[in-house]
Amino acid sequence: MPLSEHEQRLLDQLEQQLHADDPKFASHMESASGRSLSTRQIVVGSLVAVAGILILLIGISSQIIALGVLGFLVMGAGVYWATSRRAGGKAGTGGRKASKQSKGGGFMSSLEEKWDERRQGDDR
Repeated sequence: MPLSEHEQRLLDQLEQQLHADDPKFASHMESASGRSLSTRQIVVGSLVAVAGILILLIGISSQIIALGVLGFLVMGAGVYWATSRRAGGKAGTGGRKASKQSKGGGFMSSLEEKWDERRQGDDR
């Protein structure tokens, strides 16, 4: 479900405030967002893990230790493949400059003011 224009503006303001407050953390988060899980990767990894479990069970039932160990390794490789993140997609904006803060002390301060106004409106 896409964000409304208002929600998108709020998200952009939060991102700009984060860049202004903690640029090191913001750049770290941008580089991490470029890595994502793909559906194909999850499906293939899961199938390999299930095959590994089957090999492991066959090795246990036939009492062949080497086959059981091989099944365990295949299962572990499948889980690793399904859960590892690969580089892909856009890595964020990076070059945005932080917007000027409002008179009240910034974005968070204006949110706190709006929250206080709502609470006062509910008390009446």
